[in-house]
Amino acid sequence: MGYQDRDDNFDRGPREMHKATCAECKKECEVPFKPNSDRPVYCRDCFSKRKKRDR
Repeated sequence: MGYQDRDDNFDRGPREMHKATCAECKKECEVPFKPNSDRPVYCRDCFSKRKKRDR
């Protein structure tokens, strides 16, 4: 079962995006979840950099 097959089984429609400020670079970004003050939010670029760094 490939990635494409799994996507065909779910019709979620467009994701609701929420505005946030990246905890690292301080740029405004949008994320697919409602941010709260308990956890830092990262923009796509900073999230990718952190993910590579944590490997």
